[in-house]
Amino acid sequence: MKRTVLSGVVAAALLAAGTSANAETLRLLTWGSYAPEKVIEMFEEKYPDIEVEVTFSNNEEMISKLRATGGAGFDLAQPSHDRVHAAQLEYNIYKPLDISKINTANMDQTLLAGVKTNTTIEGDLFSVPHQWGTSGLMADKSKAPNFSSWADLCNPEYQGKTSMRLKRTILLGTAFAMGEDPFAAYSDLKKYQSILDRVADKLIECKSNIKAYWKGGDDLSSMMLSGEIVASETWDSTAYKLFDQNKNIVFIPPKEGALAWIDTFTLPRKGKADDAAYKWINFVMQPDIVPLVSGSSGAIAAVNGGVDLMPEDKRAAVKAAFDDAAIANLKFFANIPPGIEDMEGKTLEKIKAATGG
Repeated sequence: MKRTVLSGVVAAALLAAGTSANAETLRLLTWGSYAPEKVIEMFEEKYPDIEVEVTFSNNEEMISKLRATGGAGFDLAQPSHDRVHAAQLEYNIYKPLDISKINTANMDQTLLAGVKTNTTIEGDLFSVPHQWGTSGLMADKSKAPNFSSWADLCNPEYQGKTSMRLKRTILLGTAFAMGEDPFAAYSDLKKYQSILDRVADKLIECKSNIKAYWKGGDDLSSMMLSGEIVASETWDSTAYKLFDQNKNIVFIPPKEGALAWIDTFTLPRKGKADDAAYKWINFVMQPDIVPLVSGSSGAIAAVNGGVDLMPEDKRAAVKAAFDDAAIANLKFFANIPPGIEDMEGKTLEKIKAATGG
């Protein structure tokens, strides 16, 4: 019998092709900075039988995409901790985690406990924490040294020199500045609507203070660095990045409390690569990988010593912004009951129509 012998080059090529053809795909539905190319390369080098496919998204889009497919199309999603409970009850788009497959020992136990509380349904756990951060204020302290409250965005002293994003965060921050607790009002939709009505009136009155409404980190950064504005509502990560360029631009936890979020790892209900998803979770939470992700996102990993694992510039910015009292005063986003987002959406449309935002 004649035997065909393949050259080493051809054999290697066929082997590589076969490996690629048989590779499992891990489909991530995540935020724009949570899967840096370097981290993906390192993961695929460690697990050559897994290929990572990334779709960048946000909370609203994640829910919309998974709702449209009944939880299909992705293997790992990263909604914020307050966006899991109601979405699961309404749309059944996630499946419980097998916590035994996740290395939780190196996770910050306070954040882990908080996410467990928010995302446990009928005894099943649906999420664990990945990264956390806050929304609050930033100011150029050389031009606005006394800026300290959500209400200061509308202070006549800064007319035409502030900015905000017309999303639910500014509704909540303004409510806190008015002496209300919007999260406590979630259980009484009539009361919550009355709060939103007052907030809308306030933000419409505030129009003359606003230089422009920012829509992304780039346009906000440009306005701050150019001096067009002296202060804004912001994600903390944007402020941390600017601090590295101008030490006068600092993140300010509002005296009413910065709004804190925790982005999670959550399995879509019809995902097909659970084992690969668990491998990704454990991989990116390793101490040697955390700095790469935090460097990309500007957020703090939900691991023990997460702040200290941030790149030096961002670590310095965090420590310049937060003292123990500000940490203790954090207002973590509460689970969003059905109906709340529709109410907030209508309020934002009312404000946009009146301000051109």
